[in-house]
Amino acid sequence: MKSSFKRILQALPLSAVALAAPAGETEVRTIHGQASAVVASAQVELAVTLLGGHMAPVTFFRDSATPVRPYHVTPWQDEAPTEMPAPLLKSLRGDFFCLPFGGNAEEVAGEKHPPHGEIAGSPWTLVGTSKNGRVSTLSLTCETKVRKGRVTKDLSLVDGENVVYSRHLIEGFGGRAPLGHHATLAMPEKEGSVRISSSAMRFGMTFPGIFSDPAKGEYQALQPGQRWEKLSEVPVAWKDMPAADLTRMPGRRGFADLVQLVNESWEKTGGPAWVTATMAESGYLWFALKNPAVLNSTVLWLENRGRYGHPWKGRNNCLGVEDVTAYFAEGLAASTADNALTKQGVATALAWRAEEATAVNYIQGVVKVPPSFAMVQTLEFKPASVIFIAPNGQRVTAAVQHEFLKTGQLR
Repeated sequence: MKSSFKRILQALPLSAVALAAPAGETEVRTIHGQASAVVASAQVELAVTLLGGHMAPVTFFRDSATPVRPYHVTPWQDEAPTEMPAPLLKSLRGDFFCLPFGGNAEEVAGEKHPPHGEIAGSPWTLVGTSKNGRVSTLSLTCETKVRKGRVTKDLSLVDGENVVYSRHLIEGFGGRAPLGHHATLAMPEKEGSVRISSSAMRFGMTFPGIFSDPAKGEYQALQPGQRWEKLSEVPVAWKDMPAADLTRMPGRRGFADLVQLVNESWEKTGGPAWVTATMAESGYLWFALKNPAVLNSTVLWLENRGRYGHPWKGRNNCLGVEDVTAYFAEGLAASTADNALTKQGVATALAWRAEEATAVNYIQGVVKVPPSFAMVQTLEFKPASVIFIAPNGQRVTAAVQHEFLKTGQLR
């Protein structure tokens, strides 16, 4: 299995890596306390922090009367700076790329990485913005030192689409490591008002250990180490209590939990793996698309004011939708060793050679839906478009170049 992942990654074309035109000047603003590079189309404006490369805020449908900003910005971002337990907390917001993904508490072969890797909390160098036809691309780079390498972040917008296309090119950094995206969505106050759906999964599992430690002022509600088949039926920690329905968010106020969904393959489902969060009362759904041969699982971080230490202070309500190849959020040591997922045939790290560039392509976007569109049941993939279908048969179509996941190219 590990060798097949390697072949797929090495086969990804790099023809779209070079910018179509020389990068030009990019607007930089201070947004929620962080210097951020900004790129925009008529439909979408996005900001990415120069510290950690965190993408938020992002405004979709900015040319409409009802623009949408789906991403979470942690509540301490607009406060006076204080010492943080981890570098990434200084910027924590929206979506960011992680390498190695996870806590990285243990040293491995002389390497001691910070949580979610250096790239999640270190300065990025702004390359600039390019324009090629309908496609605008913002580019940044980050050099890693613990394991030497370079990551290039290309965030692209296409005129006429409410979609963000992410491409991370990894050079150097050879060996094995977990990796992934860490999208973090803002949650409304009303319990159960957000409906979560995903493409077919092999199984799901709750984190096997203590994710939220009461000794640190943290609390969790789900039964550790349980395998299950339905996101709507996840065992809780209390005896004789009904299972938790994780398709309905937010839930379980005062608790923070972690679960992992193992995706079925592209070949078995006939299309990309996907996850959606439908906010029908707000009139939209958020979606993410990926190639499950590269990012084979989705980790859901269910944070509903379940952490009371600094800087959380019991006030953080968000949903992490983290598309990864990793062992939960445990980091390099656990993900590259035998673990509860590898014993079930699930790869929790990828391998590549330092002399060969590796590309990770990812898609996120927003679609407007009517109030009667309760949640997503399935997706249909057509050329350069995706159809979102509700349980009642309602259909909404969005322009999305999902072919980008395999080709890395846009038009």
